[in-house]
Amino acid sequence: MEHRKRLFAASFTTLVVAGVGFAIRGAILADWATQFGFTKTELGTITGGGLVGFGIVILAASAIADRVGYGRLLWVAFILHATSAAVTMAATLIYGDGSAGNTSAYWVLYVGTFMFAIANGVCEAVINPLAATLYPKNRTHYLNVLHAGWPAGLIIGGVIAYCFASSDARISHVRWEVLVGLFLVPTALYGLLLYRVRFPVSEARAAGISFAGMLREFAAPVLLVLVLLHALIGYVELGTDSWIVNIMQNVIQGQAFLLFIYTSALMFVLRFFAGPIAHRINPLGLLFVSSLLACAGLMMLGSSNTGFAILAAATVYGLGKTFLWPTMLGVVSELYPRGGALTLGAVGAAGMLSAGLLGGPGIGYKQDYFASQYLEERHAFVYEQFRAPTEHGFLMFPKIAGLDGAAVGAILEAPQSELTAVENEYRGALLRASTHGGQAALRWTALVPLMLALGYLSLLLYFRSRGGYEAVHLGEESGPSG
Repeated sequence: MEHRKRLFAASFTTLVVAGVGFAIRGAILADWATQFGFTKTELGTITGGGLVGFGIVILAASAIADRVGYGRLLWVAFILHATSAAVTMAATLIYGDGSAGNTSAYWVLYVGTFMFAIANGVCEAVINPLAATLYPKNRTHYLNVLHAGWPAGLIIGGVIAYCFASSDARISHVRWEVLVGLFLVPTALYGLLLYRVRFPVSEARAAGISFAGMLREFAAPVLLVLVLLHALIGYVELGTDSWIVNIMQNVIQGQAFLLFIYTSALMFVLRFFAGPIAHRINPLGLLFVSSLLACAGLMMLGSSNTGFAILAAATVYGLGKTFLWPTMLGVVSELYPRGGALTLGAVGAAGMLSAGLLGGPGIGYKQDYFASQYLEERHAFVYEQFRAPTEHGFLMFPKIAGLDGAAVGAILEAPQSELTAVENEYRGALLRASTHGGQAALRWTALVPLMLALGYLSLLLYFRSRGGYEAVHLGEESGPSG
């Protein structure tokens, strides 16, 4: 197929852009807080809203991808990526001396971040069905290779952040505007790869399947189960990754980001080997084993306190989460090719919306619940001193008063020599409570991949009763929904 390698390389690079931007933005939040005087809530709103927007955009773009064309949508994403960098970096110029307050800077950063999320969502809606069209006989393998671009971006962004971001940068502290602009380098690369390249017609469109025909795929119960399972994947993978550095920072001070880079590197390497593994045990078998490993890894991370044990736990967790997201896309593409970009987009949207609406807030709630409970039971006076002024709940769970992040941060981040004897006692109690809350949250989160494993086991038994798992190719079969 003409231009196949260039199109695949461009698709891979869009995920590198997303990973670099995600890693660097997470590392410069402290710079934004210092320069603009943001609270943790404001920072969380700026960064967290992108996941929900990401999910909505994937669904919307997937609905029109087969009609508008992959090429046009990717050029829209390119323009949005480039513009988002310019808008984000303008915050300092608009804020000026700060005499007008930080509201203007807040909205500039929010809009810039949201534009970046929209660009990523458009790319995700296009590159998954594009890869399935480019490699129709080996979708699971190439979707895993494609999504190695995400951890590649996390590694690049993580190393840059480790060396140049924040006041304790290992080489030199570089202004955040410069770091934000670095994702424009891979952005320019995928723009060059897209220039004057010919895009293939999607498999569903070539087969003459209408939009209504794509929608009819959702009448298949198995597809609905797969969408639900992918929502659980979004919760456990993206939800956990958004908190893992913060949680492990209390356990391995100063080295948590290196642990994040390590698991990203593990994911990057292993995704190139998904094809042979899936060929041996089939994609659903790979997903079942991965879910069990993710469950075990989270339980180990929630119970480990020594360097070697934490490294072993991170390795098991990294092995578990590596194949979940892209292999699920491969399964949906293989079983429901008639759905085209729409079914793949629905699965991706379910994962992103779950991560933004449930994963991040849910894991945060669990940390607050267990940390405040620990402190109230063992150091009631300290809890009363540091409890948050308002109570917050999550879904049907009861409202609780967690710990005041600003007050706790003032104690934990201050040099020990500058604290009084009483404040040092507070510090020890708060550190133990935060560590307990974070690790307890990881242990409870392990229930999610356990539910995933049960779901995949059920699907394995279902397909075995029907003669085994087999990929569907348009023109040969009517597909599972038929």
